[in-house]
Amino acid sequence: MFIFVLQTIWLYISELAGKDLDLWIVLKFLWYVSPRLIPLVLPLTILVTSLMVFGSFSEKYEFAAMKSTGISLQRAMRSLTVFILLLSFTAFLFANNVIPYSEYKWQNLRRNIAQLSPSMVISAGQFSQIGDDINIKVAEKYGDRDEFLRDVVIHRKNPTKPNGNYNVTIAESGELASEEGSNTLSLILKNGNDYQEIQEKDIRKKKREPFSKTFFEEYTINIDLTALNDTDIDAENNLSNQNMFKMSELIVEIDSLSESYTKDIGAFANDVYYRSGVSKLTDPSIKTKKISDTLDTFMDVFKPKAQADIAKMALNNVKGTLQSINAKKSEFAVKTKRLNKFEMALHDKYVLAIACIILFFVGAPLGAIIRKGGMGLPMVVAILLFLTYHFIGIFAKNSAEDGTLHPFIATWMSTAIMLPLSIWLTYRATTDQGVFDFDTFISRFTRLFKKKSDSDLPENQILLTQQEKALVLSRNDEQLKDIVHNHERLGYSKEVKEAAIKALKDKGYKDGEF
Repeated sequence: MFIFVLQTIWLYISELAGKDLDLWIVLKFLWYVSPRLIPLVLPLTILVTSLMVFGSFSEKYEFAAMKSTGISLQRAMRSLTVFILLLSFTAFLFANNVIPYSEYKWQNLRRNIAQLSPSMVISAGQFSQIGDDINIKVAEKYGDRDEFLRDVVIHRKNPTKPNGNYNVTIAESGELASEEGSNTLSLILKNGNDYQEIQEKDIRKKKREPFSKTFFEEYTINIDLTALNDTDIDAENNLSNQNMFKMSELIVEIDSLSESYTKDIGAFANDVYYRSGVSKLTDPSIKTKKISDTLDTFMDVFKPKAQADIAKMALNNVKGTLQSINAKKSEFAVKTKRLNKFEMALHDKYVLAIACIILFFVGAPLGAIIRKGGMGLPMVVAILLFLTYHFIGIFAKNSAEDGTLHPFIATWMSTAIMLPLSIWLTYRATTDQGVFDFDTFISRFTRLFKKKSDSDLPENQILLTQQEKALVLSRNDEQLKDIVHNHERLGYSKEVKEAAIKALKDKGYKDGEF
């Protein structure tokens, strides 16, 4: 958690530094941002700790001691499994109640902090809005307080004509200046041009696209900051995104967005249909005639003059429809992305709980297999596994935002990939097998081509893994006899049975005695 909080500080240091904020405000910022880190921190923590604990048990032969007294790996994991299930349920409640509230408070505080210093509102390399009618873009900010600007582009809206940018100002440099206690911010521009589009009512004059151009060496724009300077750091803003909703609210919001999206598509389809003019071509006499689906036969039904009108109207409609579709494409893409984000936010609440369980069953068996505890190898393995899990989730969600993947598949993909890995590792650890023993695999594969029976195998041909050797050595006589008679039921390999027979014979038992 400490590492992720430090990362957050570095990410948002530009929004906190240079604003004379109290330490309490900074701590409040970190307090509100901490819950949104839990979906990253908790699964990684469970993976690391389960690897370290079970790796330490295996390294110190604690599992060998447990198995010698008849305690299986499943029984050893039972209490922790119950704890992980309770933790997963708590994580679900946390994701559904605490994270949405903290997300709202964090975004709200972040906006209020940004409004304390207008220069921080301006981001280099992108358009930023100041007030209600000014959008400004700068290539670079510099100076002790970022008050100096380079390559300034300003779009100013006309209150009487809100749609469109009719006034554009471009300057080589600029400076933000204001007196202490003043509600007016002066934007001093130097060496630039002011372009203003002239709106003509005459269509012929309008086609010329007239505009006025004014050169200036210094030009001052005064911006009223009354609304910004009156900002309370704890004021509530009207904010909304997919991370601020509970599960019940997300379901309602998804239904609303989906219904609105469907209506928009239907309305656009109907609009295109009516604009095409097809509805005006209704002729009762045509319905009684049986015609083929070819265009030529259909056109032959009409008179030559009507055919020309239909072809001309169709061509114009197709051009207009294509323009309308291209304009609507970006609008529908934004709505699709928003809807997909809400669906992924809903599934994320379930994924956090399930991921805690699955990653525990990845880390615990893997720790028992690698037989290494502490902060060394287990930490490296855990980070590699978690990065794989995390990056798969990120790539899948990015694909889902633009509709390439279904939100459900994208959200559950990384967890679904880890599920078979957890089952396989648990099986390998339960049966005292390693992750993969190449030497044993190759030796057993070559034995398929030999014609020797089991009784003809020499002593050195009983091939065991390190875990299997430790298992046989830790068993008493009665347990070895049980392995000989019930090795399949107990989940042991044939080689373990042979090793148990050899161990009994070494202790003086004869074939009929066990």
